[in-house]
Amino acid sequence: MVRGMERPVTVRDALPEDAADMARVHVESWRATYRGIISDEVLDAPDFVSRRATFWRTVLEDPRFASYNAAVAVVEGRIVGIALVGGAADDEAESRLQLFVLYVDVDFHGTGTGSDLLAAVLPAAATAVLWVADPNPRAQAFYRKQGFRATGEAKDDDGVREIRMVRE
Repeated sequence: MVRGMERPVTVRDALPEDAADMARVHVESWRATYRGIISDEVLDAPDFVSRRATFWRTVLEDPRFASYNAAVAVVEGRIVGIALVGGAADDEAESRLQLFVLYVDVDFHGTGTGSDLLAAVLPAAATAVLWVADPNPRAQAFYRKQGFRATGEAKDDDGVREIRMVRE
């Protein structure tokens, strides 16, 4: 049996009342994934979860984000994964969507939960762009498996090197 799959995962649209749990997943994922890439000061800040909860409440309630698509993966009433897609921020990618967030609790890595979340927010035929931390070989391999390819472009986002990937 695949780890984490003994409990069925349900993927559904995110709701405003999910904001606090989405923030928990977001922060726990950052702490597990980016320790050593992002400063401990940022990852361990006492208000990190509350700031992420404010972010998620804004995305889920503010009309400016009405065109965004957010989803959660739920197991036994507990949110274990989050995803967010919206209009691409890249100037040259006007017709593309952008994957801004895709995080799954470590216990659910390799279970298909990430693929299910991605499918819920991004149609399989949609062209899309994303930026992924580098190094982050697990995430980069996941995105390649989902049809994304690295463009060779890179940027620094608050001290974190990110590479651009596209799916056309």
